[in-house]
Amino acid sequence: MKTLIPLIAAGCFVATALAQQPDQAALAQSQIDRIAESYVKLVLAVGHHDPEYVDSYYGPPEWQEQAAARKVPLDDIRQQVVRTSKELAAINPSGLDEMEKLRLRFMDKQLESVKTRIDMLSGVTMTFDKESAALFDAVAPDYPEAHFRARLARADALLPGEGTLRERYEKYRHRFLVPKEKVEAVFRVAVQEARKRTRRYIQLPQGENIRIEFVSGKPWTAQSRCQGNGQSVIQLNRDVPYTIDELLNLACHEGYPGHHLTVLLLDDRLVRKRGWREFSVVPLPSPLLLIMEGTADYALELAFPIAERINYEREVLCPLAGLDPALANSAAPVFYVTESLSNPWLSEASPVAARRYLDGVMGRSKVLEWLKARTLAPQDQLELMAEFISHYRSYIICYTVGLDLVKRQIEKEAGADREKQWKVFERLQTPPKPPSELR
Repeated sequence: MKTLIPLIAAGCFVATALAQQPDQAALAQSQIDRIAESYVKLVLAVGHHDPEYVDSYYGPPEWQEQAAARKVPLDDIRQQVVRTSKELAAINPSGLDEMEKLRLRFMDKQLESVKTRIDMLSGVTMTFDKESAALFDAVAPDYPEAHFRARLARADALLPGEGTLRERYEKYRHRFLVPKEKVEAVFRVAVQEARKRTRRYIQLPQGENIRIEFVSGKPWTAQSRCQGNGQSVIQLNRDVPYTIDELLNLACHEGYPGHHLTVLLLDDRLVRKRGWREFSVVPLPSPLLLIMEGTADYALELAFPIAERINYEREVLCPLAGLDPALANSAAPVFYVTESLSNPWLSEASPVAARRYLDGVMGRSKVLEWLKARTLAPQDQLELMAEFISHYRSYIICYTVGLDLVKRQIEKEAGADREKQWKVFERLQTPPKPPSELR
């Protein structure tokens, strides 16, 4: 018995000493939380120099007020971003769980994006691919001409008749245009149906809501902005003519289960429940935005699989728009195949054209001509796309690259299992992975 006494005593001493040592994981988490707060304030500070930079913010109002009052010069903000990045890199990740390690990696990419945006605002220029890699952690692929020819040939087979493929498509599409006076009603009903379908699989916070506004003179078709506390505003460009299918797509993309839902998930699952404040702000060019655009582009397919899409358009949206419901049986399959050709934001040709335009290989008129030969997009939307590329530059990759990453991940993990698809869709956003890790 005597020999056990010193062993027990030694054991007590060791346990006491270990208890007195700081918990390395807790220390690392504390450091990450502090850096997360710095990151948010830096993004808000950049927003003072670039009014479009902060897409959404639902953190403490006083942080936004402080950023506006201080008006920190860009050079000073950049120095702070560099210091913050170094502090993040110095954190010892041992002891952190996989979620916290993912948090570290994602914040590192977000900080790199902030630094790049500051450089661009300061006059630094770079190639299209270098810019997109630094801002979004992704590069759009290039495609041979055979790729575009194959896409057009598939559409050609679906639209027999006289005239060029573009002429046949425009004539076909015209039959499904929603009269301007009916657009608001159709869009509102589509948003409500998308919400109902989303609630079957994902619990929505109490009191969440979307306000819909109609605007003009914008270089986009629609956009969603979070107002905080589960509230969003969707603005729809009234200058653009829409088909039934396009309105349903925008209802899902901007609303449920698209951008509005994503912000709800980030706020509820990450900011409120985990205290990850870095997700209380959404910088417009960032890896986070690429994931958000990818999930929003996948939203229609998730909420309305093609058979259900046909039925809903036939039974509800066509009668509401004053269109012949019988047309929906053939329309949805055609629009499903031609969507990436007719919607320039979803066309794989658009990032290729943007690369050539922004790298100085083609001028604006040549880019429009090049896109027209490789898409079915109406001329007014091609003009809108050219304005978008001039204004938002490499942001255009977010739609096609983001969709490709999200779609492949969901198909890989869930296959055709509808319930699993929704679970993977939710998990991809809570928290998101850096885009380079999804390839």
